[in-house]
Amino acid sequence: MSTEIREEVRESWGTRTGFILAAVGSAVGLGNLWGFPYKLYSYGGAAFLIPYLIALILVGIPMMILEFSLGHHTQRAAPDAYGKLNKRFELVGWWGILLGFVIITYYPVILAYCMSFLWYSAKGIFAGGQLPWAGEGVEGVNNAKEFFFSNYLGHEDTFKLGPIQGHIVVALLATWVAMYLCICKGVKLVGKVVWLTVPIPWIMLLILTVRGLTLPGSLQGLAFYLNPEWSELAKPTTWRFAFGQVFFSLSLAFGVMITYASFLHRKSDINNNAAIISLADLATSFVAGLAIFATIGGMAYATQQAGQHVPVKEVISGGPGLAFVAFPYALAQLPYSAWFSFMFFLALVTLGIDSAFSITESVLASIVDKTGWHRNIVLPVLSVIGLSMGLVYTTRGGGLNWLGTVDGFINGTWGIAFMGLVECVVLGWLYRTDVLRQHANERSDWKLGKWWTFFIRIAIPIVLGALVVWSMFDDFSAKGGFIMSPLGDPIWPNILGLSVVMLVPIISIVMSMIRSVRTEVRTKPLPRKESREGIAAIALGSAGAVLLAFAFSMILAMARAEATPETVAGTPATMLGIAMALGVAGIALSNRAVVRDTTETSDPSWLVRWSGILSTVGVGASVGLFLALQSLRPSDAAPPAIDTETAAELTGTAYVLLAVIAIVLIGGLAWCFYRAAMAASARQQPDPA
Repeated sequence: MSTEIREEVRESWGTRTGFILAAVGSAVGLGNLWGFPYKLYSYGGAAFLIPYLIALILVGIPMMILEFSLGHHTQRAAPDAYGKLNKRFELVGWWGILLGFVIITYYPVILAYCMSFLWYSAKGIFAGGQLPWAGEGVEGVNNAKEFFFSNYLGHEDTFKLGPIQGHIVVALLATWVAMYLCICKGVKLVGKVVWLTVPIPWIMLLILTVRGLTLPGSLQGLAFYLNPEWSELAKPTTWRFAFGQVFFSLSLAFGVMITYASFLHRKSDINNNAAIISLADLATSFVAGLAIFATIGGMAYATQQAGQHVPVKEVISGGPGLAFVAFPYALAQLPYSAWFSFMFFLALVTLGIDSAFSITESVLASIVDKTGWHRNIVLPVLSVIGLSMGLVYTTRGGGLNWLGTVDGFINGTWGIAFMGLVECVVLGWLYRTDVLRQHANERSDWKLGKWWTFFIRIAIPIVLGALVVWSMFDDFSAKGGFIMSPLGDPIWPNILGLSVVMLVPIISIVMSMIRSVRTEVRTKPLPRKESREGIAAIALGSAGAVLLAFAFSMILAMARAEATPETVAGTPATMLGIAMALGVAGIALSNRAVVRDTTETSDPSWLVRWSGILSTVGVGASVGLFLALQSLRPSDAAPPAIDTETAAELTGTAYVLLAVIAIVLIGGLAWCFYRAAMAASARQQPDPA
């Protein structure tokens, strides 16, 4: 069978730089300046940086290459891209696209906050340069908190929805109009818009970083940001939100990068572009963290100078509103503060709108590819639906809380992290991953080795499977309940969030059953007959799955009682060890059969491939349950923790962490640009023939 899929005329980006800027604009957005700081602030502090860095390097970059390869190879948005590989896979594409659609119901609301602050800054310019939240010392801290949470949002610590806030709705409408105008003419216009919307925010972010670092007391905030408290790494929430943030920030697993790559020229680089975009995203998040936490340190210092000994962790109410308190406070401390505030929020709007319209474009392209309807009809309807659904987050009282809840489910292990697991096992075991690796290597500045196939097929699914199971166990074993409280009362926020993530795959199945206007004629390779490896592997995987089910129920029961060292090291641990051994043996047999039986005219049997999935997920689940089991182990003496709340200096570990991040960023980008230069030079050499 020919591995090349029929090419057809398709709109493309104008230049490689235009594509990189657009992809960076999608990856680098409010998720860096809004999502990254508040999740780090809420889930582990400096310890959050460690799993975040691991997730970016070991999962983020390989998966971005995977999505670029799939989109470029098929020249289609996510659902049709999967459908071209196999009609049964189309639902996977719709799954990611629908998760993206949920995101564009609330992400523009965050962007609307930026629009509002831009308006307040403009009014401040004409009012003599005074910002409405301005103030000195502790007064400035309180003003910034009061203005955003009370005056602007009318926020309350409740999930009850009050009346819709008209001023937020106006800003939300302006946001959707701006998004519409950016993508109404297609990706060529997007490729021009990003020349303005990507560089300006970086300049303003650097100014805010310098200002934050020069505030008195900034080192206290940096200590919270960079001094890891190792005990936080034992909490699944630290890992689940770090991995989820990588998926969200890089726009992975909800079809954006597949769609963007589908518009690339056929000779465009894939591997190097993916690495450059990922490292640029890391740099933006890290610098945003410096700006935010240096500013929070200055705010904590101001309150402490006024006699209020408030630690860094408590100076601002955490959550999605974190950036809209710290940044306005820092801006108010600058000379000509209204002008700087106007420029910063203009930059924030341009930064955020890239990500917003990239997700919208992926949803739009998927519908157009599926139905054949004109984008000028689909886009207005899509915009109205997205705007209407976003109104729930503009309500007085609990609107912000509902936004944070839905975001937590979509961008946690229940949402896009689980979607990433599905994506890897489908493409790694049910499709010829080496076809995508070969496609990427033929046109990239540097080549992928067979390690990449191993990562996609085995390593990443094991990591994500462990994370998903560990996190789900943590949810279901929570003392306060997950779906129902101990008193039998329903926990509505969790019920809503869980309902959304469970409804998405159901709708995906329905969407995939609708006949597409494009039909593909392909010669499918014949699957081989069942082999002894396949039968043995499915038996091993099934036995491991049974053991895991028993172990999960036993460990869950232990979590609800008081565990002892004997119970932790007893039957459940033994069962997990046996299940892991069975899974590893199943992976070895299945992978051997897949490598051996994949030829031009034949594929491995379905039994072999599904046994590989079962065994791989089983090993991941064993690791996740083992981590859950260890978290139940009683500890006689906790190790001394770093006092990140009041520390005013960086530890040696913090400097090591800084050095590692600097090496990854500077060394990684230098190597990428070097390989790009070498490849460009080689292409300019005359052909010896």
